[in-house]
Amino acid sequence: MAKSRKAREAAGTGTPASVDDRPAKLVRDSFTMPADDFALVGVLKGRALQVQRPAKKSELLRAGLHALAGLSPQALARTLDALAPVKAGRPKKK
Repeated sequence: MAKSRKAREAAGTGTPASVDDRPAKLVRDSFTMPADDFALVGVLKGRALQVQRPAKKSELLRAGLHALAGLSPQALARTLDALAPVKAGRPKKK
């Protein structure tokens, strides 16, 4: 029976993958957002297409996170305060 990569590495055989060679661990999650914000995703996807750069919804959300990370704490607070509040939790089934 073939050993797993972890077993080979623990035994000192095989070539251990360097930290830089490993793909980033992916995490799946779900969340709720107002319909207007969700529509904004489509608008931004269209703007990306105008410059011949198709974008996935997840790419837009990740880009937004990186843009927010560059803000000062005060600017981040102002940006968050400008959002309409959203009720937490899953919507009830109809």
